[in-house]
Amino acid sequence: MAAWTPADIGDQSGRTFVVTGSNSGIGLEAARELVRAGAHVVLAVRDTEKGEQAAADIASRGSTEVRRLDLADLSSVRAFVADWEGPVDVLINNAGLMAIPERRTVDGFEMQVGTNFLGHFALTGLLLDVVTDRVVTLSSAVHRLGSIDLTDLNWRRRRYQRWLAYGQSKLADLMFAYELEHRFVAAGSPLRSMAAHPGYSATNLQGRTESVQDLAMGLMNKVIAQGPAMGAQPTLYAATMPDLPGGTYIGPSGFQEIGGPPVPVGSTVASHDREVQAGLWDLAVELTGVTPHIRAGARS
Repeated sequence: MAAWTPADIGDQSGRTFVVTGSNSGIGLEAARELVRAGAHVVLAVRDTEKGEQAAADIASRGSTEVRRLDLADLSSVRAFVADWEGPVDVLINNAGLMAIPERRTVDGFEMQVGTNFLGHFALTGLLLDVVTDRVVTLSSAVHRLGSIDLTDLNWRRRRYQRWLAYGQSKLADLMFAYELEHRFVAAGSPLRSMAAHPGYSATNLQGRTESVQDLAMGLMNKVIAQGPAMGAQPTLYAATMPDLPGGTYIGPSGFQEIGGPPVPVGSTVASHDREVQAGLWDLAVELTGVTPHIRAGARS
């Protein structure tokens, strides 16, 4: 079979996609292709000025809208949802931070797990009643470095290690996607939860560690990384393939999943631990104050 490309995306006219962190990188490229396919795309971004610039870059192709969303501030997440009207066909939890120095969100969470996971958990939970098709959550191949510490998710007792914190946050994203699908199935919900990872894609994430690692990753971006347009393909596949089963994890098909066309891929044994998945869900409910409502329905 021929490799999948964005040209294989079906007509998305009349459908609304919310893409977090879509003012640059793979989020912007995903938004670009969705707009090209006829979708109305909401760029949910922290910096609306940059968001407007991104929207202007793709607006000639179709319908876009920019709304402010700061995933590191739960009040911003709640405000985003409070201002929302109408359905969301697909929610793409794309925004993220990688290997940054130790920082805290407005609500006191470690910044990477707070932004990458807890902010998206709250957003998803608050929007679920208007989602009509699926939720796609971005993980990373670096989830393989991660482990979930339910007793210290926010690195208050452990010595902070930026890459392990990033790995934990992306493992949390993946486990959230799996647990959400388990709950959809248990409730007979018509919704689906997918996960995706972009492989090694050259984006501005590699320049934000505020360390000498920025130089090393900048070199790797030039030598082995694929561009953000290719990095967006797993997201687009997960978000638009009509008959894709819920709980599917999509990544690049090439060597070590670094690059290549998107295909279903596997994940670590730890990511499938049902007890930890449920414990992580319960902890996220406690920390965010958001209890996702999983509505029942006729699951096809």
